[in-house]
Amino acid sequence: MKVLIIEDEGQTAERLENLIHRYDKTIRVLDKIGSVEKTLAYFAKQNAELPDLIFMDIHLEDDLGFRILEELKLTVPVIFTTAFNEYALRAFKTFSIDYLLKPIDYQELSEAIDKFKTIVKPTLPENRFARLLENYKESAYKERFMVTAGTRLQSIAVAQVAYFSYERKTTLLNTTDGKFYSLDYSLDKLVELLDPNRFFRVNRSQVISLHSIRSVNQHPMGKMVVEIEPTPRVEVTVSLDRIAAFKDWLGK
Repeated sequence: MKVLIIEDEGQTAERLENLIHRYDKTIRVLDKIGSVEKTLAYFAKQNAELPDLIFMDIHLEDDLGFRILEELKLTVPVIFTTAFNEYALRAFKTFSIDYLLKPIDYQELSEAIDKFKTIVKPTLPENRFARLLENYKESAYKERFMVTAGTRLQSIAVAQVAYFSYERKTTLLNTTDGKFYSLDYSLDKLVELLDPNRFFRVNRSQVISLHSIRSVNQHPMGKMVVEIEPTPRVEVTVSLDRIAAFKDWLGK
């Protein structure tokens, strides 16, 4: 994997490179660049080697890093590394994988790179970015949700969602690795935002993902129980008035 570090503080750039190599010594750092203009010049080279992932500070020595993305229209995913949290919303409107606040924590960096690997599946070298474009292309449906974990903002890809639930007057996004985060959406609104081929509202309090289903069991008196992974805190049952639609959805 090849990465590019865009950071105007020399020591910070060196530390970031060390953390990246601590995660994986085989990752190749193509360059460490400290300004917008130098970054634009790097990509302007005829033989410029494209990175698989960019680590970018937002406040660079001559401008904001967003200008790089806007001028080059890059489709390379970015992990933002910055001392400022006021640009989080703007960052997540780009090809952002994560938004890490300085000083960079190794565990958070590791999780961000893990997320990159989950979202960007390996492809042949000659069409490495075709998959990226497919994953991030504009869609009528929601592809990512921004959540808060303590003081950290995270972008969760829809592909990482196992199910949504409404518990104790809170809407929760539940991930495939067993974590959950609160959302400022009602389940009614989520149904409008999600691809109906991938998600189904089985009852008043649960919306499940097709890829999370492990089995469907029909019980006496018409009760239908769905086993999903990871195992939810509340049993997943399909409302009687939704069973027919649920079966149709499964058969698509």
